Amino acid sequence: MNNPPILWLDFETRSRCDLRVAGAYNYAAHASTEVLCMSYAFDGGGVVTWRPEEGPLPVEVATHTGQIRAHNAAFERLIFHCVLECDFRPDQFYCTAAQARANCAPGSLEDVGRFAGAGMRKDPRGAQLIRRLCVPRANGTFSEDAALMAELIDYCEQDVRAMRAVSRAMRQLTAEELHDYHINERINDRGVLVDRPLAEAATRYADAELAEIQQRVREVTAGAVPTVRSPRMCAWVWDRVGPAAQAMMTVDRKGVAGRGIDKSIRANLLALADENPDEVPADVSEVIQCADDLWASSVAKFTRIGQLSDDVDGRLRGAFVFNGAAATGRSSSFGAQIHNLTRQCSKTPDETRQAMVRGHAIVPAYGTRVTDVLKGMLRPALLAAPGHSLVVADWVGIEARVNPWASNEPTSEAAMDMFRTGVDRYKAAAAAIFLCDIGEVNPKQRQVGKVSELACGYGGGSNAFAAMGRVYGVKVPEAEAKKIVTAWRTANPWAVAYWQAVSSAAARAMRNRDADFSAGAVTYMFDGQHLWYSLPSGRVLCYPYAKQDDAEGISYAKAAWKPAASAKEWPRARLWHGIMVENIAQAISNDVLRLALRRLDAAGLHAVLHAVLHVHDEIVVECLTEDVAQVTAIMTDAMCSPPAWASRLPLAVEIKAMTRYGK
Repeated sequence: MNNPPILWLDFETRSRCDLRVAGAYNYAAHASTEVLCMSYAFDGGGVVTWRPEEGPLPVEVATHTGQIRAHNAAFERLIFHCVLECDFRPDQFYCTAAQARANCAPGSLEDVGRFAGAGMRKDPRGAQLIRRLCVPRANGTFSEDAALMAELIDYCEQDVRAMRAVSRAMRQLTAEELHDYHINERINDRGVLVDRPLAEAATRYADAELAEIQQRVREVTAGAVPTVRSPRMCAWVWDRVGPAAQAMMTVDRKGVAGRGIDKSIRANLLALADENPDEVPADVSEVIQCADDLWASSVAKFTRIGQLSDDVDGRLRGAFVFNGAAATGRSSSFGAQIHNLTRQCSKTPDETRQAMVRGHAIVPAYGTRVTDVLKGMLRPALLAAPGHSLVVADWVGIEARVNPWASNEPTSEAAMDMFRTGVDRYKAAAAAIFLCDIGEVNPKQRQVGKVSELACGYGGGSNAFAAMGRVYGVKVPEAEAKKIVTAWRTANPWAVAYWQAVSSAAARAMRNRDADFSAGAVTYMFDGQHLWYSLPSGRVLCYPYAKQDDAEGISYAKAAWKPAASAKEWPRARLWHGIMVENIAQAISNDVLRLALRRLDAAGLHAVLHAVLHVHDEIVVECLTEDVAQVTAIMTDAMCSPPAWASRLPLAVEIKAMTRYGK
């Protein structure tokens, strides 16, 4: 019996709801949202277009039982359900954007066409047509221009052709990848409850804080910098700091030295201010801190959480982008950026929330600065439904476990045994660095051990140690940092051998087309275009459009770097062992997460539990409060039972039940 054909399609819609602000779920459910046209094709057939004024949905579409492919397919699925009241099975949908990201390419249709080079380009005219036909005018009415509508139909049909060409040119999603995509969509559909009064209160506090910050900047700079968003700020800081600080602010912009003061530079300058006030004077440090406060992402996140939550049930849906990180396959976040929520959490979230909602003063009772209080309330703004609890489980040091395990080096067994027996890995690292017994390691030395593990595991040197040290408050002279890095490498011989192995395997693969070369748990193969590497799970990833030369070594087109409109070639990155082993560890860790989500998805058919959030090393399940003990046991088994392909990988989790999301 022949399989049903693939249905390729794309919608053009209009609404008085702003899609960019409200998100796809709220947009599709809005009363004003309507379909302008649907362009579609079956398999390799011609593209045709249906418009609602022509009558009911074409029967061959309405009764289709096979796969439905669309770019960012969740949108088409929601339009079918909410606007056309046509319910297909969720597992019929195949997202070609997720497919592109699984092939380490950009997710947008326009970008993936440019990335691939050939004639697979999305028509840029579409953005202009959408602004004129799909967005309401100031008086709330829409343009009914027939000529523009004919252009929009042509554009929609071209999108279907481009999507089909891109999808067919790429490796197809495996059945397992497609299953994982559908699990992710079920989590997106389920959503998580948002404390909207808290989010709204946080926005009010942020507005008041903004005015205070701007006024303080004007006072400190005597009016020279009217706002930290002004280009004058960078120049003002530059003129008042020392040479070491200026070196930190110097950035390379396409081969030309320039000045910058982005988030990472500000962090470095503030750390330098603590060490050497002569380099960064107190008034300059205060202005930089004001910039950090003003640009704090927590303010925008509270706003987005409120905007994206459902007006009826208050749940935030559609937060997770499957395969969002193209290089590893890890998920990313849309809109509210759940993956980037600060780990800082209020110790008294219920009390703080009550004070905020009532409009009471929150400083200094709940923090030294308003921005710190707001950051600490981001996670607690997500909560369980009444009568339910959130069971939050995160793997203990999963990348630190996966990295030596993936090396397959005999000397890595010592590291594995520490995890199996529960030895404090950071104390062990400190003992090797300070040449003392593990029981003699003091808290300060343990912190050095922690920084060395985090900075050195992926091949980082003294600069990486210094950068990581600033995050954890560890400051040592450069000469001492070099000694620490050397001591760590001496104590972990598996790491150096592993770095050399992956570099060698990749280089050999590039020189020997279509041949396999293994390093640790992965295997590399170059097909003449892409440098592929297969994970022990069987999943494959690649470094796209890889090239090798004597000067630069291996380079590849980096999907995350978007080129300028006039650029003739996609930006390239150099491939070195640090990136390679980090990608491997994160990709394998992601495979462990995907397996756990599969197990929990299956368990949800038999128990009252639903995964509502997942971050790189964490899964959050919502369940009835009375079922917390049972769900904790289920999650422990799902997350700690190693995969068949990694039977000796030691896994451990920490699990807590709570009403509000936290750490």
